[in-house]
Amino acid sequence: MILIDVDGTLVDSVPDLAYCVDEMMKQLDMPTRGEAAVRTWVGNGVERLVRRALIGRLDGEPDEALFARAYPIFLELYTENTSKRSALYPGVREGLDYLKSQGYRLGCVTNKVAQFTLPLLKDLGLHDDFESIVCGDTLPKKKPDPLPLLHSAEMLGVAPEESLMLGDSVSDVKAARAAGFQIVCMSYGYNHGVDIRESNPDAVIDSMVELKRLL
Repeated sequence: MILIDVDGTLVDSVPDLAYCVDEMMKQLDMPTRGEAAVRTWVGNGVERLVRRALIGRLDGEPDEALFARAYPIFLELYTENTSKRSALYPGVREGLDYLKSQGYRLGCVTNKVAQFTLPLLKDLGLHDDFESIVCGDTLPKKKPDPLPLLHSAEMLGVAPEESLMLGDSVSDVKAARAAGFQIVCMSYGYNHGVDIRESNPDAVIDSMVELKRLL
């Protein structure tokens, strides 16, 4: 079984997220943040992204009254702009087709909530590639907790030691290690601006096409 993350692994979703962040900031009469900054903030769900955008940095908390105003604005914007600017990374379609041709069980595990994950996967033609889809609000805990990975293994009837997580961030590495999975990371993903090699995954690849050689 191979479980695959969405944002930063299958899909470059930052163009849509950055658009929504900047439109939200305009409505709040605050400075826009730009795509480069948003790239370093994604990976922990949209609520965390909004909090980071409001304070303009990775760590810390905004004023709760401000967040209460901002969050519904962002949700409305992102509902309308889930996949308008997002695209598959090069090699994703070929990689998925190869994995399916070899008989691997495929599941999707993301911290993005179902409200945005399912339309995004459908719009980009990926939804039907997966036997299971576990989103950020499917279970009580999300990555880096191992629960989404262990739940997927149980759903598909595959042992963790026969499973691989394909992701792009330290939370993917931590979840995989805690679940007893092998972990491969994409070099191009979102990891708050830190080289994913520093998290010591089992391998780092530049394209999903490289899975053919690796597996």
